[in-house]
Amino acid sequence: MRIGELARRTGVSERSLRYYEQQGLLTAERTPGGHREYPEKAVDRVIRIQELYAAGLSSAKISRLLPCMRDSDGGPSAVATPKLVADLTAERDRIDRMISDLVRSRDTLDEVIEAARLP
Repeated sequence: MRIGELARRTGVSERSLRYYEQQGLLTAERTPGGHREYPEKAVDRVIRIQELYAAGLSSAKISRLLPCMRDSDGGPSAVATPKLVADLTAERDRIDRMISDLVRSRDTLDEVIEAARLP
């Protein structure tokens, strides 16, 4: 599929897809006319990349992580290195801290909203 179709199917801009390719996160074949051609599995790959970015991982970490994941279901492959596992554990811990902070912020907002509703 061409880049425009991949962009439509994933909701990711063509510019982002080109960036993913530059970062080594996504690969495309080139037609004789120079157009990018992506395989069907690129849809799952792009969705996975988006999920990892949303989790706060950098493109460098995503680049190290992707070979350790199956595109079709996002499950783990057997090629993770101990360093990658340690890095990902640290990322998970960071996300857990962010979740805790967000829950505290939401609780504070709930208290303010409740206090404002009182006569």
